[in-house]
Amino acid sequence: MNTGSPNLDALLLKLTNKKEREILEQYADLYAILKATEKLERAYVRDAIGAKEYEPACEKLIGQFRTLWDTVRSSVPDVEQFMATYNMQCPMAAKRLIHSGMPATIEHNVRPRPDQTTSSAVAVAETVQHFITAMDSLKLNMVAVDQIYPLLSDLVQAMMKVTTLPPDMAGKQAVRGWMSKLHGMPASYELKEDEVRQLLFDLESAYNETMRALQSA
Repeated sequence: MNTGSPNLDALLLKLTNKKEREILEQYADLYAILKATEKLERAYVRDAIGAKEYEPACEKLIGQFRTLWDTVRSSVPDVEQFMATYNMQCPMAAKRLIHSGMPATIEHNVRPRPDQTTSSAVAVAETVQHFITAMDSLKLNMVAVDQIYPLLSDLVQAMMKVTTLPPDMAGKQAVRGWMSKLHGMPASYELKEDEVRQLLFDLESAYNETMRALQSA
């Protein structure tokens, strides 16, 4: 395997123990994801790639990173230290994968407009449904990160299709904040009772704010 990193390539060639090779191959995959994300972020910033192409590519890399990091977290508890060890200059990848956990288009509310075939009424209905699903799931004790994170991601994306909602709405920011918080946790981590209570409160507040904004639009 050619990882693009001389240090990793040399280690892979030297190791004969199957377990050790598997670990190093996972490191190589992590290295590749970080590098790919850095290139994608720079391309987006330089307008070499549009928001429509950037967002799904970034979401795919974030998903791959989350899956892989859950596997190697015990041996790589600090990804930024991993980057320093292998002399990786990838500040934009670190922000996107480690700290944000969502594409820049979602984080900064600059997603491409929805297809014209998607009516405002449909977008509103989807948003309401995602709010209800997320809140009901918490009430049913679905509190593991890998259960909650996809629901919040779907909710944020649905909200951003509703063009009448203010871009700086506090509810959007609150849900995005929870996405970033959950992104840094293991998939199997289950929210504590006070965390569930706070998340449910934030979701109900965001839902009420959304309804008020729609009624006044």
